[in-house]
Amino acid sequence: MFFKKPLDLPTADTALPGRPQAIPTARRHFVNGEALKGPYADGLETAYFAMGCFWGVERIFWQVSGVVVTAVGYQQGFTPNATYEEVCSGRTGHTESVLVVFDPKRVTFSDLLKVFWENHDPTQGMRQGNDIGTQYRSGVYVTSDAQATAAEASKEAYQAELSRQGFGRITSEIAPAGPFYFAEDYHQQYLAKNPNGYCGIGGTGVSCPIGVGVGA
Repeated sequence: MFFKKPLDLPTADTALPGRPQAIPTARRHFVNGEALKGPYADGLETAYFAMGCFWGVERIFWQVSGVVVTAVGYQQGFTPNATYEEVCSGRTGHTESVLVVFDPKRVTFSDLLKVFWENHDPTQGMRQGNDIGTQYRSGVYVTSDAQATAAEASKEAYQAELSRQGFGRITSEIAPAGPFYFAEDYHQQYLAKNPNGYCGIGGTGVSCPIGVGVGA
C-alpha cells in the first residue's frame, strides 16, 4: 500500500514509543575490521553527519584518509532504539545519520565539513533528490563547542557561495548530537557489501575554497 510520508516532525508525545534494548547490529566494520562501537583509540574524535540516504554518505566518509570508523544509524529523534521501518514511517523524528570517528592529526573537522557540504544539496529540506521524508533531512550534529563554531562558520561561507551561484537557502540543521542508535547489521557499510546498490547522493557542484573555521 502506498502512502504519503509526513514532512513534519512528530513531537515527543506523538512519536513511536520504541524499546529499551538496542537493535542488533554488526560488531566490526566490514571494510577495515575496526570495532564498530569502540572502544576507540585515545586521541580520536567523533562527528555526525546526515546527508540523505546513509548508505552513500557512509561510503563517502570511510574513503576519507584519517577516518578510522564509520557507522550508520538514527539520530535527533524521539524513539529509542527505533527500527529502520519505524524511522521510514516518519513517526520517530530521526534522520539517517553517519557516525565518523577520525584522527584529528590526519584529517580535521573542517576537512570533514568540506566533504559534507560538497557531496549533497543542503538546500532541500525534508528530502535529498528523489528520497523524500523527514529521515533524509541534512544536518551536522556536533560534539563540542569547537565543532559548533566551525560548523556555523562553514555554513555561512557555503551559503555565500551557494547564493552567488543561484542556489537557495541552506536548510541543514546544526545542533548538539543527540543519542545515536546504530542501524541494523545489513545497513552497515551497505555499499561495500552491495557495490551496485542504490546511492542517492549528489552534490550541488559547488566548492568553496574559503577557510571554514577552526578544527575541533
